[in-house]
Order: sequence, then C-alpha cells, then structure tokens
Amino acid sequence: MKKEDVENILSEKVENGAHVSPVLPEGIKNYLIDIDGTICDDIPNEEPERMLTAAVYPDALKTLNKWYEEGHIICFFTSRTETHRGYTETWLKKHGFKYHSLLMGKPRGGNYHWIDNHLVKATRYKGKFTDLVDKDVTIQVFKD
Repeated sequence: MKKEDVENILSEKVENGAHVSPVLPEGIKNYLIDIDGTICDDIPNEEPERMLTAAVYPDALKTLNKWYEEGHIICFFTSRTETHRGYTETWLKKHGFKYHSLLMGKPRGGNYHWIDNHLVKATRYKGKFTDLVDKDVTIQVFKD
C-alpha cells in the first residue's frame, strides 16, 4: 500500500457530524516495528555514527517488505531521537526497507505495557523474523 493510500485511509473521518478515529480495512495490520536489535544490530543512541553501518537482519528485510507489499502498514517506532532521523532514513533506504512512517523517541528501557482503546497485539523479537503464527498465551488485562 502506497503512502498516499495510507494517508487517505487514515485521513479525517466524520460520522453523523462528529470526528471519529479512522479504522483500517479488515485484514490490514498496522505494524509498529523497533529498529535497533530487531531489524539490525543493536546500536545505542550514544554511538550514532554506527547507525549508518549497522548490519541488516536479512529475514527482517524480506518479511517486512513482504508485509508492505501485502498492503499492511509499516511504521518504524524507535528509541532513536529526532537528531538521528537522517542517519536512520539513509540506512533504511540504503538497505531497501519499504515503510510508511518513522516515529522517533520511543521510551528507552523496554518492559513496555501498551494501553490503548484499539486492539493491540505484541510480538517479542527473539532473533528471527517469520510469518506470524497463532499461539495461546496468558496476558494481563483490565478487570471487566
């Protein structure tokens, strides 16, 4: 899905005269993907010069570009700061990553617990990108 198509889907929506949050078409996923240690070598913000030479994880490139071509939205969500945006965009382009957006400034430190009014699914990267599979797990939720 092209960036223009995503912008159109996510553009301002009005129902019954009120603004509402857009909802993706059924079957389309909105992937938020970390960069360091997930699609390439883990480079700390304190060593930005290494961001340009980080080794790409080939299975990440193949899988993410496949998802992009299938029409899913690819957003890189990184703890790198705005001052690292140029390095990051250069590296992504150099290696051929297809994506729709890049969000900088994710909190550092891990142990994330995301709370949202939309459905959220989390997948921890453990060294290999593949197609996703279903798995029964226990999760923490709010009391009904």
